[in-house]
Amino acid sequence: MKNFILTLCAIIPLGVFAQVQSPDASQIESDENVRLEKIDQKETVKETKKEKKAREKKMRELNEDIAYAKASNSMRRGYFVLLANSVDMGRRFTGLNEAANFVLVQDEDGIIQFAFNTYRPGPNGLGGWTTKGTVRDKRIKYDDNGDVHLEYQLVSTKEIAYVYITLYHNSNRAVARISGAINMTVYGEIHPYRDKDHR
Repeated sequence: MKNFILTLCAIIPLGVFAQVQSPDASQIESDENVRLEKIDQKETVKETKKEKKAREKKMRELNEDIAYAKASNSMRRGYFVLLANSVDMGRRFTGLNEAANFVLVQDEDGIIQFAFNTYRPGPNGLGGWTTKGTVRDKRIKYDDNGDVHLEYQLVSTKEIAYVYITLYHNSNRAVARISGAINMTVYGEIHPYRDKDHR
């Protein structure tokens, strides 16, 4: 008798659960507001070439705006590096190693370094020129186009370099004109940089 009651107790809830979980098919068919469709999982939303181009352009512009905001803020704060991809000294040097060709500002300290991978070692032993010194007379201004202009003097024990950097609006692309001990125009990108060992 106990086995019969236990079996009955186990079957009744399953039947109730099945009834609760399975609505009457006639109710679904008679309801005009309910429409069942089979969705093909292989179907994907296809993007036209024009839509793809517009989306990619928007993403590119967004990335450029972010890069510009980071670069302009780093220039204003005085902690940045301009990584050079080409230099013009009467002769154009392109495809430069960014790790060895840069303009660096760390608050009141600065470095200008260039290495052209020539057969001559140059003053810095890298085939180029390096100046390390103090950043003085720093001035920053913004024009109507949104370009940022920074000028300063890099004063070392041996020489003074005059640096004029222009950051173009809506990107982190920049050009630096350097005069004094050496005359050159530097093309590259500005990135925020703060040396962890800098005071």
